[in-house]
Amino acid sequence: MAITYLDNSATTPVCQKAAEVAVELMQNTFGNPASVHNLGFEAEQAVDTARNTVAKALGAQKDEITFTSGGTEGNNLAVLGGAMALKRVGNKIITTAVEHPSVLEAVKELENRGFEAIYLPVNKQGVISLDDLEQAVDQKTVLVSVMLVNNETGAIQPVEKIRQIVINKQSPALIHTDCVQAFGKLPFTVKDLQVDLLTVSGHKIHAPKGVGALYIRKGVRILPQTYGGSQENGLRSGTVATAQIGALAAAVAEMPNGKIAVEQATLLKNQLLDGIASLDGVIVNSPQNGSPFITNLSVPGVPSEVMIRALEADEVYVSGGSACAKGARSHVLTAQGVSPKAIDSALRVSFSHHTTQEDIERFVSAFANACRILHRKR
Repeated sequence: MAITYLDNSATTPVCQKAAEVAVELMQNTFGNPASVHNLGFEAEQAVDTARNTVAKALGAQKDEITFTSGGTEGNNLAVLGGAMALKRVGNKIITTAVEHPSVLEAVKELENRGFEAIYLPVNKQGVISLDDLEQAVDQKTVLVSVMLVNNETGAIQPVEKIRQIVINKQSPALIHTDCVQAFGKLPFTVKDLQVDLLTVSGHKIHAPKGVGALYIRKGVRILPQTYGGSQENGLRSGTVATAQIGALAAAVAEMPNGKIAVEQATLLKNQLLDGIASLDGVIVNSPQNGSPFITNLSVPGVPSEVMIRALEADEVYVSGGSACAKGARSHVLTAQGVSPKAIDSALRVSFSHHTTQEDIERFVSAFANACRILHRKR
């Protein structure tokens, strides 16, 4: 029996084209891109082509793309590198209470280095107040980091409105957004968002784990966080991972148009919500106007792990929240004001553009059956 995989916000299976490109580059274009011989030149050309593909998908220029090992490194490089580059100008960082740990922990590290950090609260829909942001931004603010799509609930933040606030407050702040859960799933460009720094990750879009990219707007200076050679304009030292980068570009090339992706995922989300609407006690924690690729729901009284195991018995795979916070109570749902009982039973159902109506049918059937059985046992 085929599995029903609905944990795509944690990771995705590598698509066929990305796998083929990775193998081809590993076996035949294996030279070090920094080498001056022909094998090195061929590898360098492959990386250059990939950089152009990723840049085009973001509406950027290819020299604005720095390849990384994924979302965590990209977020760390943006937050730490951006703030440290402007430390002579100011010492204030603004982020939100619902960011990914790779942003929150980087901000905490900056606090250890003497920076002041403001963690903006969110409303019951998981969205920040622009008034709160405007009050927080000042001329000492050097970085504002706000994710576009929340990885646990799908809440969408008004990132595109931050630039005008920064301008109005005459702040020197760089604007960073974690777009790991938005890339390939929402229609946007870096110009739409008006950001200086933007993070994406390969394994969320059917590329291999271990590769991602950071957009750095031309003219923006950030400091490296690793030291060694001069790869990636000195920002990311280490031998360039040609095969992973090529595979990332292959996966990017197969992403659907953003508007089409939203339309397809919205149909699936509506099918999911309609399917569980009649089930007693089910609570939806995701906002109605959030990303259609993520639905967070709870069955209070049934612990997340118990429900996950019950679904797994039917070869249906979801998660209890962020895979990066295993075993910890969700800081996102806590900030959103969800009750502890609902948080302890939270499930995250997440799609990719490979998810089908049949997947949703199987989830709804398995979930309804698990609810009946587990409710009887309570």
